[in-house]
Amino acid sequence: MHYTLNQLRIFLAVVKAQSVTKASEELHLTQPAVSIQLKNFENQFDIPLTEVIGRKIYITDFGHEIAEAAESIIEQVHAINYKTLAYKGKLTGKLKISVVSTGKYVMPFFLTDFLTKNAGIELLMDVTNKNRVLESLENNEVDFALVSILPTTINIEWLDLLPNRLYLVGKPGLKLKKNKEVSEIFKDLPLIFREKGSGTRQVMEGFIAEHNISVLKKMELTSNEAVKQAILAGLGYSIMPVIGIKNELNSNELEIINVPGLPIKTTWSLIWLKEKKHSKASLSFLESVGKQKSGIIEHNFKWCEHPY
Repeated sequence: MHYTLNQLRIFLAVVKAQSVTKASEELHLTQPAVSIQLKNFENQFDIPLTEVIGRKIYITDFGHEIAEAAESIIEQVHAINYKTLAYKGKLTGKLKISVVSTGKYVMPFFLTDFLTKNAGIELLMDVTNKNRVLESLENNEVDFALVSILPTTINIEWLDLLPNRLYLVGKPGLKLKKNKEVSEIFKDLPLIFREKGSGTRQVMEGFIAEHNISVLKKMELTSNEAVKQAILAGLGYSIMPVIGIKNELNSNELEIINVPGLPIKTTWSLIWLKEKKHSKASLSFLESVGKQKSGIIEHNFKWCEHPY
């Protein structure tokens, strides 16, 4: 047999995703590339590892056994790499972070310098909804979480990173009469909401309740990116974080609608369990962020203070 580490990684990704398409997305490879490597790997065995029924791929019992072995081999390779770097006095280990969906516009900027300087650190970052982020933190599955609203049901510590500003956003062209009441502005606007449990949904509903606004609810979507695309398609308006629409504002595809009481301001914060026993990698990352956050904000997020 002459299988490669790359083939082991691809096969393991397919097993975990139960889909060649999803595995290719997670690996950032084309679907044909994954299919070819999977076939080349399977051809080295006399017993089938997978079977396709209809358009769905299933893993055989033997395939699951090979997947367990593959995972063990890959973990040993990581261990060898870590030990080699550690012997050279370099920082090693895994850094696990869970990020709410809009946080994908924030977190990478606070990771770049640290990961560039510490090649022995493996990043595992999950971008998901708020409920899953808090669940993974509470279950001690991650070192840190990035949120825009601090949880009140978990005993945490935190480091504030930067302000989060939310505006009413729509396609250009909405003409508003001067001195119009807030409730009148929203009266006939079809609003697009995030799903229940979302931090963005929470602050949006708080604003609506505070101003006694009767809204025309158009739809509910599960990510800010989906909300943005719906607005671009002309399906409605939404109160959303400005941090995710920089390009669309610059190209005049979207505009901020000036409404009294907006923007709503929250704070992007890095949080962790109060009694968390940090690894050297996570402690070093926390120290790095604390020292460099002012420069990162100045260089990458200054525009958010005056987006229009």
